[in-house]
Amino acid sequence: MLSSRRDFATIQERGASRSHPLLVAKFVRTGLDRTRFGLATSRRIGNAVARNRVRRRLREALRSMDASFEPGWDVLIVARPALVEAGHGALMEALRRSLGRAGVIGGTV
Repeated sequence: MLSSRRDFATIQERGASRSHPLLVAKFVRTGLDRTRFGLATSRRIGNAVARNRVRRRLREALRSMDASFEPGWDVLIVARPALVEAGHGALMEALRRSLGRAGVIGGTV
């Protein structure tokens, strides 16, 4: 997972993005042998309990899709308020569409 302020800033400045009503995926190509993810949840999502729940759900969804990621990407997932009420299937579909359009997903999920 990405955690440094510098990595987040690099993705914000140089990265391309794909949006969905539930989330925004920003990504940049790296020379690494793996794909790294960062998660951003603003206070617009809700209180701390809601934000933490959204982060846990995103981490679990990404973990289940791990085998299909192409190496060499840094990805920032920015949660939108609609994600709080969305079901697991809608979350998975939003990630598949956003990351698939970006080229981060190569195999079948």
